[in-house]
Amino acid sequence: MADQAPDAPALGSVRTAERPVADQGSDATPAGQPPGAASAVPDRATLRLALVVGGLVLAVLLGFGLGRLSGGGGPTAAGGTDSALADHSHAPGAGAHSHGADQNTAAEAGGLAVSRDGYTLTPLAAEFTAGQAGELRFQIRDGQRRAVTRFAVVHEKPMHVIVVRRDLSGYQHLHPTMAVDGTWSVPLTLPSPGIWRAYADFTAVAGDGRQTATTLGVDLVTPGGYTPRDLPRPATETRVDDFTVEYRGVPQPGLTVPLDFRVTGADGAAPALEPYLGAYGHLVALREGDLGYLHVHPEAELVDGAIRFWLTTPAPGRYRLYLDFATGGEVRTAEFTVSVP
Repeated sequence: MADQAPDAPALGSVRTAERPVADQGSDATPAGQPPGAASAVPDRATLRLALVVGGLVLAVLLGFGLGRLSGGGGPTAAGGTDSALADHSHAPGAGAHSHGADQNTAAEAGGLAVSRDGYTLTPLAAEFTAGQAGELRFQIRDGQRRAVTRFAVVHEKPMHVIVVRRDLSGYQHLHPTMAVDGTWSVPLTLPSPGIWRAYADFTAVAGDGRQTATTLGVDLVTPGGYTPRDLPRPATETRVDDFTVEYRGVPQPGLTVPLDFRVTGADGAAPALEPYLGAYGHLVALREGDLGYLHVHPEAELVDGAIRFWLTTPAPGRYRLYLDFATGGEVRTAEFTVSVP
């Protein structure tokens, strides 16, 4: 998802400089000072008032600081930074809820830019021939244009690459390998002409150990005649090979809601689901129009036999969901269109 210097004062502490003052009444005049002159040493009543006011100010500041600490921000356990959903988890049975005004970035779609959060996705080739086996090669570069070579392992992989045509067809979920110079590569075949979108979903590790989770996107081109496919109508059930997959849950703008996916075989019985990428399924959500990429977070275990994810949709619109699940040693993908009013 910083150590304090040894000599630094604790949060909310105040260092004071002290000097000895002769014991005197509140109306006494310090020695050597003419009677009636303004004293540089405050009397006891003034000191008491100053301490009371200072205490109140300190309490307000300390309360604000503690509120900021408890309200989020900073690295998370899974390596995210300042993202409420970098490794967001929920107790089973939790209902729909909002993440608050200070966590709006959690609901923002990613993958809309080639550069974000100080990193740039740099493809080494962006043109492919339709139906011909090729290779996607790219680097992630930092603000000094240096290739990044340190990445955290998230969902069992240091890099997740999602490829889809701009009409949201042809979904592929790939896991490239990295060379010592920071160049990632993975075999890729784009089956039909058109403009395709490639997303790099990763958590970079800086030299000082800071981790930044982000998703970058870039277009890939496959020349040729292109006829966009109409997005299938919204449905809560679909078939993949001999399996039926259905989900329950109602996505709502700005709210995090559970979506439960249940898989049944041709005989109506639930197959034995196998862990995939650290859970019993992996879900990608893409927004129609700008192809915004949404992070969707799974429960590590099945919930009453269903694969549960937590989805936050930032705005109304139509979204395409891609559920990867594994059974019988094979990974399959179930696709859904969801309309968020």
